[in-house]
Amino acid sequence: MSVRAMTVLEGSSESQPRKIVHVDMDAFYASVEQRDDPSLKGRPVVVAWRGARSVVCAASYEARQFGVRSAMPALRAERLCPQAIFLPPDFPRYKAVSVAVREIFSRHTDLIEPLSLDEAYLDVTTNKSGLPTATKVASRIREAIRQELNLTASAGVAPNKFLAKIASDWRKPDGLFVIQPHEVVEFLRDLPIGRIPGVGKVTEQSLLQAGIRTVGDVRQKQLPELEAVFGRFGQRLFRLAQGIDHSPVVPNRIRKQISAEDTFPADIPLRETEEALRKLAKKVWAASSANARRARTIVLKLKTAQFETLTRSMTPLAMPSTEEELAMAALSLFDRVEVQQDSLFRLVGVGLSNFQDEEDPPLFQPLLEACSVETA
Repeated sequence: MSVRAMTVLEGSSESQPRKIVHVDMDAFYASVEQRDDPSLKGRPVVVAWRGARSVVCAASYEARQFGVRSAMPALRAERLCPQAIFLPPDFPRYKAVSVAVREIFSRHTDLIEPLSLDEAYLDVTTNKSGLPTATKVASRIREAIRQELNLTASAGVAPNKFLAKIASDWRKPDGLFVIQPHEVVEFLRDLPIGRIPGVGKVTEQSLLQAGIRTVGDVRQKQLPELEAVFGRFGQRLFRLAQGIDHSPVVPNRIRKQISAEDTFPADIPLRETEEALRKLAKKVWAASSANARRARTIVLKLKTAQFETLTRSMTPLAMPSTEEELAMAALSLFDRVEVQQDSLFRLVGVGLSNFQDEEDPPLFQPLLEACSVETA
């Protein structure tokens, strides 16, 4: 199937390509810390709790020069950069800055799809500020973030979300990169396959073993050939290789789950996780109280000392009406955890899922985390 035939088949409007901007704050958590404490400027800052089980939430670009990255164990970060300044994360402060950034976005469009505190998609095909191009919108947003918040952001401009996200990372930090519709094929041809969003290390290895190293290599494959090897992902890979992504920018995306989890300093028996579970239930209950939709399902998450993840869930006829009832319901799921009596656990989590509107009939099916790792 040709690219043109596929585009027509999927109902794309070739006459009016969309204008999508992806904005990604630069080393967001660490940059906020450096902004608020001038003594940290130019120094390697790592946002993380200290401890054997902690992971890096964010690293300043000065720390990244030593190989420190988000989601890395904090102990490894400390070995790579002994001179790094470790700061515990302050999520309420980061969220407040994120709200200010989003207010800047809203001056230009109401079609804003946040992905996290530090990044979002914007559809500016028609913008509120009357600027003639999406590039000018992105430039105006970046300038406002710099002038009003004393922070920097990188942005990508492209005809769809897939390309805009890649573009925003192209000239980080503090960069702007634009992919025009007529440049898509050439831009993608030599792009390493690992740069495609959603292609992790395991999938990348599978693609490399199949002789696919660049997006251009994917374009040499037929759709049935990709489907035979990669299943449904083969379909998505085929479309992305053509630069096709019709997914819209979705404001106010419905939250599927509210959860909280905690990693212990040392592995402990199941029953000793109760105190932590009760504290997590309190956090989840507080977060869920602000949600206009109600949950139907309670979820317990455990991770063993051997890193095996166990989840148990229940959908009661009547959901808990207090945080204590939520904690008790989660604790009751312990009885469904089949492990050896001497088993030890490194993590416990509590969640609410299967959210529905109040008027929906009953069905019979993370906001707060130990560390919310930023994306860039």
